[in-house]
Amino acid sequence: MAELCPLAEELSCSICLEPFKEPVTTPCGHNFCGLCLDETWAVQGPPYLCPQCRTGYQTRPQLRKNTVLCAVVEQFLQAEQARPALLDSDGWTPPARAAAPSPPSHVACDHCLQATAIKTCLVCMASFCQEHLRPHLDSPAFQDHPLQPPVRDLMRRKCPQHNRLRDFFCPEHSECICHVCLVEHKTCSPAPLSQASTDLENKLRHKLTIMYSQINGASKALEDVRAKQQDVREAAHRKMDQLRQDYLEMKAHIDAYEASSTRKIKEEEKRVNSKFDHIYQILLKKKSEIQTLKEEVELALTKGDEFEFLEKAAKLQGITTKPVYVPKVELNHELIKGICQGTFDLKNELKRYLRQSQDKKPEEPAAPGNQGQPPGLSPGTPETGRGPFEEEKKTKKPGKLHTAASFCFLSARVHNPRPTGRAELLGDAAKVPVASSTSASLNAKVLETFLAKSRTELLEYAVKVILDYNTAHNKVALSQNYTVASVADTSQDYQPHPQRFTYCSQVLGLHCYKKGIHYWEVELQKNNFCGVGVCYGSMQRHGPESRLGRNSASWCVEWFNTKISAWHNNVEKTLPSTKSTRVGVLLNCDHGFVIFFAVADKIHLLYKFKAAFAEALHPAFWVFSAGASLSICSAK
Repeated sequence: MAELCPLAEELSCSICLEPFKEPVTTPCGHNFCGLCLDETWAVQGPPYLCPQCRTGYQTRPQLRKNTVLCAVVEQFLQAEQARPALLDSDGWTPPARAAAPSPPSHVACDHCLQATAIKTCLVCMASFCQEHLRPHLDSPAFQDHPLQPPVRDLMRRKCPQHNRLRDFFCPEHSECICHVCLVEHKTCSPAPLSQASTDLENKLRHKLTIMYSQINGASKALEDVRAKQQDVREAAHRKMDQLRQDYLEMKAHIDAYEASSTRKIKEEEKRVNSKFDHIYQILLKKKSEIQTLKEEVELALTKGDEFEFLEKAAKLQGITTKPVYVPKVELNHELIKGICQGTFDLKNELKRYLRQSQDKKPEEPAAPGNQGQPPGLSPGTPETGRGPFEEEKKTKKPGKLHTAASFCFLSARVHNPRPTGRAELLGDAAKVPVASSTSASLNAKVLETFLAKSRTELLEYAVKVILDYNTAHNKVALSQNYTVASVADTSQDYQPHPQRFTYCSQVLGLHCYKKGIHYWEVELQKNNFCGVGVCYGSMQRHGPESRLGRNSASWCVEWFNTKISAWHNNVEKTLPSTKSTRVGVLLNCDHGFVIFFAVADKIHLLYKFKAAFAEALHPAFWVFSAGASLSICSAK
């Protein structure tokens, strides 16, 4: 039945949406019912447009019946007629026709009008009781009079024109007729009532079958529309989440550069204020010396003895004083001007870039019929996150930079303004290394920004982590919708899988992260022997090198009894102990670092790794001793 559904669409007229009736073909190659197209063009008038591709014709084309297509439609309808058996297997059968009604309980005798009739004569057109039916039973004259159970509506079954019983049916006129009327209907194809009833019953059953198929098709179409609507909704939400991550990243860039610019100005202010403090102390000492000399001169002038006065005055006269001099000390205006000019340039370039993005006309979507693509959107896949909103093609126009690269290029100019003038944002692709030359310092500033963030700010990057069943070691039990990992007493007898750990009791997160900023928290139920980290999907699954931190493809923080260590590439870094049982992990793929926090009333840094990640990263977990358990905290 499913195989015929696409064929039914191809053999349906796009005007009446029903199978073709005497199909005709237009010069542009499209097929329609002849009557449907005639009515459409009669209303439309010249120019005559094809209802499907809108091709216009000044004069009405002369169309002929498409005999081949007509034969195909007939074969298809015959196949449709043979489908009731298939429909029955789906649990549906056409309803059976009701049995003939039982004879009426009381029909009066047309002769005595009192007794109950037991038979009706179709020649006499009357009903008789037992007594008055006797002549029909005894006399040879009535032998050719057919009898039947009493008929209540006998007059209704009479032909009003010939006063004869109507025992034929004319399908052309859809009426019951008598045998005399057959002369008037000699060009028709009348049939006895029983045969006509059977034929019409079969046709109605076939019609019911077709309607049932159409109802099923409509139900599937409704489900398909809802599914596509859900796909569109999910794809839009994925894109909005991606935009949110991108804008948060840009905000982090701006915050980092704002902090750096502010720090430079504060350092310059501190330098100048330090000089002013030094000058102030010198002036204060100078003033004190002059004040002391003034008091001595005033005291000498009060001496009455000339000898004593002259001796004191001569000594005081030899002491000289200089006027107060304040050296010129001011801010480095060139430095401040450069910082402000860089920020001003960034603001204007960002405005100009946003204005160009708004003025750019969006591309029109392709027509539904182009290249055989169906109208609507294709659902996305959870692995790639792509869906109806496909990402840009890699074939970009020359001279255009990617948004992230452009933003980094703009941001770099805050601290690296060009003395020769402002550079154009949309230049040659060769200008990109200008941003990469300062990428190390930018990444360091972004790292400092995230180290200073509060837990509330970090939760803005929270993601939902689900444990991957196919990677869990046989001793690792997963529970609570794959958010809790613990050490099992017995083997879990998981099915063999190439991604499953066989040496260490470890498990990975289901989703990996190639770009963006992601944060999740893990509650340690018993933190004697466990570990939390990230790793590449290509990390070994067998042997000692498959343990977290013991290879170059993983980074982790590990609790081994009472000792806490950070591990990468088999190098251990012992960390201070903490009483916190919750660990926060912040992964920044774009700037190459992963930070581990101890989460309590406040968050504290456990350890940070900086690396140029070459692959997508999975959340990774290790549990060893009996009773050890890790629980992924809700993103909410």
